[in-house]
Amino acid sequence: MSVTRGGSGGVQGALFDGDAERGYRGPTACHAAGITYRQLDYWARTGLVEPSVRAAQGSGSQRLYSFRDILVLKVVKRLLDTGISLQQIRAAVQHLRDRGSDDLAQVTLMSDGVSVYECTSPDEVVDLLAGGQGVFGIALGRVWQEVAGELAEMPAVRAEDGLIETGSDELAARRAARKTG
Repeated sequence: MSVTRGGSGGVQGALFDGDAERGYRGPTACHAAGITYRQLDYWARTGLVEPSVRAAQGSGSQRLYSFRDILVLKVVKRLLDTGISLQQIRAAVQHLRDRGSDDLAQVTLMSDGVSVYECTSPDEVVDLLAGGQGVFGIALGRVWQEVAGELAEMPAVRAEDGLIETGSDELAARRAARKTG
């Protein structure tokens, strides 16, 4: 993937190419992303999130940000709010660029305040700050359903008297009837 700085492509390359027909000025991007103009300017000058519709061409020119640029600005802001350092955020954003994901709406980013994880399915979690190394993930809802399904067919025992509570075991049902009758 080739990545260019400035111009109409911006540093975001294929991952963050936005709607080239429509751009949003800095103050609008700031408002939508919940950041200050100072942050926007710094992130553009340092290459974290450059405007992909139109870069600044000198004093008085307006940068224009695409929808996707603003999406990334908001993600950066949220990651900062979780305690992730700007250096780590740069690494995570670079990893997403390198992967070239076309559909950012299908990606979930998670953070524990130490690292940033990309989750593309309930079973796949990738640590973006460890060079894209996979980490182990367990979707507890799915495990819950599997266990409930398995146990629905199995006999259960009441803790207080050791009686089996299901009618699927005929011998246990007879014992229970004898004990209570």
